[in-house]
Amino acid sequence: MFEKLSKLKCVKQARQGKVRDIYDLGDRMLLVTSDRISAFDVVFEQPIKDKGIILNQIAVSIFKATSHIVDNHLISSEVKDYPEEFREYHDYLEGRSMLVQKTRVIPFECIVRGYISGSAYSEYRKTGTVGGKMIPVEMKESQKFEQPIFTPSTKAEEGHDVNISYRSMMAHMDEWIAEFIKDKSLQLYQFGHDMLLEKGIILADTKFEFGSHQGKIMLIDEALTPDSSRFWPVDDYEIGINPPSYDKQFIRNYLQDIGWDKQPPAPQLPEEVITQTRDKYLQIHKIITGETLR
Repeated sequence: MFEKLSKLKCVKQARQGKVRDIYDLGDRMLLVTSDRISAFDVVFEQPIKDKGIILNQIAVSIFKATSHIVDNHLISSEVKDYPEEFREYHDYLEGRSMLVQKTRVIPFECIVRGYISGSAYSEYRKTGTVGGKMIPVEMKESQKFEQPIFTPSTKAEEGHDVNISYRSMMAHMDEWIAEFIKDKSLQLYQFGHDMLLEKGIILADTKFEFGSHQGKIMLIDEALTPDSSRFWPVDDYEIGINPPSYDKQFIRNYLQDIGWDKQPPAPQLPEEVITQTRDKYLQIHKIITGETLR
C-alpha cells in the first residue's frame, strides 16, 4: 500500500519510519500507522495484527483530551477530510491514519518517568544516576520517584536512541524551548497518570515528541500509546519487581530472555508472543479510549 499511496499526485514526498508511513502533502502530512513492531530500535518482520489502528486511535483520543495542556498537530482522523485522492483507500486508512500539520521536528524524545524501571533502573544500578542526574535516595526497581523526572534522549532515524541529560538537550536549542517541552511533558505525564490511575493502571513512564510551526510548539507523533509508554496494572504492582505490563515491554522481556544482541536482523517471534502482545495492546486500547476495537 505504501507504494500506491506514494504515487498519488498530492504526495510530494513519502517515507517509511519504524512504524509510521509518512506522506508529505506540502503544509500538511498524512501519517499512517502500520502494524509493524520495533523493539530496541529494530523493526521486526512479523506484524502485530491491528496494532496500527490501536496506536492511532489511542493517539487521536489523547491529542483531543490534552489540547488544553498544549497544542498538537492533529487536523483530522476522518478519511472524508483527507485530499480526495486518498478516499479510494478508505478501508485501509480508516482508523489507522491522521491528517496533521507539518512541523519542524525537535529531534529529542521527551521521556517522563514516574517510577524507576527499564533503562533508568539499569543506569541507576551502575552509576546512581537517572538521565545523568544523581538520585539522592536509595531506590528499588519499580519504586515511585518523589516527583516525576524528565529524562530526554536523542531521536535517531536509524540505530539506537541515546539517553542524555536535560542540560545536554538544552545546549542544542533556545533555553525557552527546552523549558517549554520539559514543562509540557511533565504536565502531560501527570494528566495521563491521574487519568489512568482511576482506571486501575499505573503510567510508569512515557515519551512525547514535539515540533514547531510558525513559532508555536506542538505535541506531535503519538501520545500515551503502548509503543511509547509503560503501563502497569495497579493490582499487580509491587516494589522490587518488574510488574507485568500492557505494552511493548512484553516483547522486550522475551528478547532479553533469549539473549538477542539487539542488532539486526531481528529474530522471529513465536506466535504466542505475537498473540499475547496483541491482547495486551487491545486491553490498554479499551481502557484508554473506552471503546472496543471494531
